[in-house]
Amino acid sequence: MSEKIYLWLWRLYPSRFRGAYREEALQLFRDRACHEKGFLPTVRLWLDLLADLAASIPREYICVQPALTSISRERVDGVPAFCVLGNDAPHLGPLFYGGVLSLAIFAAMPGVIAHGGNHRRLSSLLRHLPFANDTGSPTFRRPAPAARNDGDEGARLSGQRALGGTRFGSNKVEPADFHPNPLPQQGSAVPQGQPTPQHSNSGVVPADEDVRLDAAQRHRLIEAAAANLRQYYFDRNIAQTTADALLANEKRGDDAVTRGQDFADILTRQMQGASHDMHLSMDYSPDPLPEHPPEDTPESLARYRNAMEREHCMFRRVEILPHGIGYLKLDFFPDISVCGSTATTAMASLNSADVIIFDLRDNRGGFENMVSLIASYLFDHPEYMYSPREAPTEHSWTRSPVPGNKLADKPVYVLTSASTWSGAEQFSYSLKMLRRATLVGETTRGGAHAGEFHRLDDHFGIGIPEVKLINPFDKADWEGIGVQPDVRVRAVDALQVAEKLAVTKLQQKLAGKNSK
Repeated sequence: MSEKIYLWLWRLYPSRFRGAYREEALQLFRDRACHEKGFLPTVRLWLDLLADLAASIPREYICVQPALTSISRERVDGVPAFCVLGNDAPHLGPLFYGGVLSLAIFAAMPGVIAHGGNHRRLSSLLRHLPFANDTGSPTFRRPAPAARNDGDEGARLSGQRALGGTRFGSNKVEPADFHPNPLPQQGSAVPQGQPTPQHSNSGVVPADEDVRLDAAQRHRLIEAAAANLRQYYFDRNIAQTTADALLANEKRGDDAVTRGQDFADILTRQMQGASHDMHLSMDYSPDPLPEHPPEDTPESLARYRNAMEREHCMFRRVEILPHGIGYLKLDFFPDISVCGSTATTAMASLNSADVIIFDLRDNRGGFENMVSLIASYLFDHPEYMYSPREAPTEHSWTRSPVPGNKLADKPVYVLTSASTWSGAEQFSYSLKMLRRATLVGETTRGGAHAGEFHRLDDHFGIGIPEVKLINPFDKADWEGIGVQPDVRVRAVDALQVAEKLAVTKLQQKLAGKNSK
């Protein structure tokens, strides 16, 4: 509903502007709508959009067009020139229509917010297939009761999962998985932002329309969900209780809805209510889900390596600031098989620092092996880095001590924001629980995602936790609530505040030495 309103508002722009920028603006709207949940963030989103419309629409009609026209007159024979072919002057009708529609949006805001509040993290990401904004796909499963097919674990890019936003897909990591500006996944011929009609078992379903379910289809999905629960959920008793609850609710008609997203929301609430496990979820995608995960190929691995090299492995800044403060801004934890040497060089360049600041405000996750590698420099002995995705592995411990490293006893500050996610949250959470770092900034996004995704049909899948994880630090991790900072400030002010804290810490340390 919100997206359709936004598309109606886009009709106010000139046709040339709509053709050039519509898909990019729509993608930005989807990203903000996905992340900004709740009453106040939603109101702020729409106020920002309306303010932007009010400022940009007149400019496109009045300012931009004359400027382009003047350029078109500066034509040189034999040289390609930019020409304006049309004259989209504003009309009273569209302006009046826009004003009425804006008033209608404010009047319908409570209903829009109530409608949007039921969407979950994975469901929102599913709408963007075949593109991903973050890393780390859950393991692909076939519908029960077929035998499990986890694929060749040794064929993974690094032999382990990347931590990032849970989305449907394979256990393979593509270049699209790491970058804030994603690339198409391998084998995709669909340009980004241009959805085309997709085929499912029930016919052609446009990408922006919801699947409609009848009683037989709902029953088939409930039976498949119950079978997957019994087969894969780590606690067999809870699995049976939850499966029985789904079937009992069906008999009472509690899930008699026709819209795909509504059906997924209802089953999620029923499963979580019966199991008291917030990782259980029924997820829906209006776009058909692929039957098989894409395979790693030499070409896809080469694309990943080339993308990492172009982006300097996402190490944005590494420098020594005044007062001996080492600063490292990292926007992703890349796989050490590709970026291990870059990480080693970056940390070695900070070896002379008296304080370290890790800037993870724009970090969207990454590989556990890189999380452990960076953390290794902060300890003089191996330490456990809690993972919300799987049982402990060799990558769960730091590789401390690092030969020649001088940072194991230096104060550490970690900058966080509401966008800090997944692998970056693992890094922040573990250092905080180990009392090794002071977190400065905002509460992180809250993406732990412990469940595995099981495809049920073209449009539905179920997320099921298959391993009972033991958190040595606390009863709960950061799933859904984020990692709380030690010093709460706006993300934009976090670096300045951390620098002041670091200087104070160094002065206190120096004063202590002098007093002796």
